[in-house]
Amino acid sequence: MKHISLASIEKAIGKIDNLDEDGLERTAETFALSQPVLLGYAMSAAEEYENDNLQGLLIYYFCLLIEAFNQEGVQLKEIKETDVDEFEEPFFDALDSFFQTDNMEELEEYTDQPHLVQFMAMEISTPDVDGTELDDETATQLFIVTLAVITLLSNSINA
Repeated sequence: MKHISLASIEKAIGKIDNLDEDGLERTAETFALSQPVLLGYAMSAAEEYENDNLQGLLIYYFCLLIEAFNQEGVQLKEIKETDVDEFEEPFFDALDSFFQTDNMEELEEYTDQPHLVQFMAMEISTPDVDGTELDDETATQLFIVTLAVITLLSNSINA
C-alpha cells in the first residue's frame, strides 16, 4: 500500500491553509462530490457525539486528508456504504486495543498510514498558532473520526 509522505502532508497543509473561506468551501464541495459517503460518515460523528465544535474541524481535516492523498498522486476509488460497513468492526476493535495499550504503532499499522496517524496525534495534542487548544473530549472525537477517514481512504487507493 502506498504511504502518504510527510512532504505530501506538508503540501496539503500549505494548500488548504492558504484558502480563504470561499476557497475552502469550494474545495469541500469538490471533495464531497468525489467522496459523498465518506463525508456523510465523517459528519455524522458531530451529530452522534453531539459536539458542534467538531463539525468545522471535520470539514477542515476531511479536505486536508483528501488533499494529502492527492498530493501523493494516488488515485482513490469512491468509498461506498459497503466499504464503511466492512471497515467498522475491525476499526473499533483496533481502537479498543489502542485505548487499552496506548500503543500508537498499532494504529499506524492498522491504518497503513503512519505519517498521517502521527500528524493527527500531533494536531490534537498541540495548541494552534494562536494558542487555541482542543478540549480532551473534542480532541479524542476528532482523532477517532480522522483515523476512520484515513483508514477508509487508504483502503480505497487504486493499486
